[in-house]
Amino acid sequence: MSQPITSRYEFLYLFDCENGNPNGDPDAGNAPRIDPEDLHGLVSDVAIKRRIRNYVQIAKGNQMPYAIFVEQACNLNKHIARAHEETNGKLPDTKGAKKEEVEKAREWMCKNFYDVRTFGAVMSTGPNAGQVRGPVQVTFARSLDPVLPLDISITRMAVADDVSGAKSWRDYEKWEQEQKEDTLRTMGRKALIPYGLYLGKGFISAHLAEQTGFSTDDLRLLFEAILGMFEHDRSASKGHMTVRPPVFVLKHVGTDTDPQQRKRQAMLGCAPAHVLFEEIIEVKRKDGVTVPRSFEHYQVVVHNDRVPKGTELLRLPEDMDKLT
Repeated sequence: MSQPITSRYEFLYLFDCENGNPNGDPDAGNAPRIDPEDLHGLVSDVAIKRRIRNYVQIAKGNQMPYAIFVEQACNLNKHIARAHEETNGKLPDTKGAKKEEVEKAREWMCKNFYDVRTFGAVMSTGPNAGQVRGPVQVTFARSLDPVLPLDISITRMAVADDVSGAKSWRDYEKWEQEQKEDTLRTMGRKALIPYGLYLGKGFISAHLAEQTGFSTDDLRLLFEAILGMFEHDRSASKGHMTVRPPVFVLKHVGTDTDPQQRKRQAMLGCAPAHVLFEEIIEVKRKDGVTVPRSFEHYQVVVHNDRVPKGTELLRLPEDMDKLT
């Protein structure tokens, strides 16, 4: 693996959803998440990270050092226990792990699990491997315009009743033959939005990358995953979801002539994060569009003259080789 990154980054990406549910809210019957005050759509940071994890898991075969810690239907303590066995030779005793044992297990987890060294993790749930604050943080994505959640009625041409006393599949078949045809159909519902263009934001700390070992290779894999995260996450409920390139990345490089001071500036940053999100990139509806229903109804304006000194504006995937 390559060395930890040496520059701070902020990034902005756009994705849209057509006739689907981009992120259901379990507290609202799995309806699309919205801001109740202005009706703009929301997609949680957890949903975004899940899709990034899924992409990395597919791309790297869930093999170390790119294994995924938070995977579906998994007991996380299994991996934490393995970390102690690999580094300390055994699980901690009932009194708990010593500080040096926790640190060794923590380092092993960072080295072998991509999502731990990227997003961080709480690993004190069983055999203690400490906590990791990840260098990569993402926000809730938010739609550019209000979205209209729809609750669509659908007909299901079959039922899934639990037949009392059934001992075999033939008992289910016998019950089925005794029913009227109309009773073997049922109604269902499907939640979706006609269209929404969402804007997501992210932050990458070079200082935290030093602590977890988040490298240049990891950074490139992160953006590869963001660009392709919906291509392997298709389902009827999600409709058509697409990341709209480019992903805009503000890389901090420093201004000082002294190499050491310039490196320090690059790690600390040369401008506040909101400059990228509020001043450099502007996304708006095209003139005359009142009800947007496609990405073509929007325009992305890049104000290159507003890029601060000591930073570079990258456009991915074209500028992938400039990530360091």
